[in-house]
Amino acid sequence: MRFSVGCEIQYDVSEETTLILNVEAQHGEGQEVLDEQFSISSGVPAESHIVPETGNRYRRLKLNAGQHLISYSATVETRPYFGDPALIPQVPIAELPFEVITHLSPSRYCQSDKLGRFAWRQFGNANGYETVTAICNWIYENVDYLEGSSDGSTSAYDTFTLRAGVCRDFAHLGITFARALGIPARFVSAYAYDLTPQDFHAVFEAYLDGRWYLFDATRRCPIDGLVRIAIGRDAADSAFATYFGQLGGPAALVRVERLDSQPGTDWTVAAVSLSSP
Repeated sequence: MRFSVGCEIQYDVSEETTLILNVEAQHGEGQEVLDEQFSISSGVPAESHIVPETGNRYRRLKLNAGQHLISYSATVETRPYFGDPALIPQVPIAELPFEVITHLSPSRYCQSDKLGRFAWRQFGNANGYETVTAICNWIYENVDYLEGSSDGSTSAYDTFTLRAGVCRDFAHLGITFARALGIPARFVSAYAYDLTPQDFHAVFEAYLDGRWYLFDATRRCPIDGLVRIAIGRDAADSAFATYFGQLGGPAALVRVERLDSQPGTDWTVAAVSLSSP
């Protein structure tokens, strides 16, 4: 599948500010960036860095007072792996690769230690891919998708209590339940095809049968229409923008278009992974 993705972000800076951006599509692991452009209207230099362990790509910019328009665009080809949900088991903890075990632990926004009893009571009878699907079904049916219902401090425990949130909160709650059940899970920020209104999107991945499989409890876009930007324990590791100083501006304008000839209305029922076994 081939996608054209991009964003424009305008910042009004009142004093010198250091900005760290994470909006560029990842290379490898089921997707390839064929071409891309990054620019900033004020012409300030942007220091780039790729984290080897995650593939997350960062740009650090030192912005002076004034207005700055940042633009990013890319053509990305994804090569998702499609699996049969009925044939994807959970990996016993004793057999998990050491590099994924860190995604079993509670993190800042995903307090799996606080929701373990509920998770086992609600989802403990399922197995493997079926377990994570049951988690997503419960979140979709019991948590209202409500713009403005959360902020940067809202945790999975808060979302569980308030029963409202946005994509970031849905992902955090899914991660929390999965970890409580012994399934490694991690946060994914992404460009999402067919998302309305278009914006940066948050989903999560669960480690099952030797792969990271994508899950979206919001059900707002096709799971095979995702282009990964960043991964992490939770949103603290994967924010599209972090700044140190004073700035403001309008919301980001995000664009995702499909370039190949397949109908955009096809939503797969298969399990989808952008990672290698």
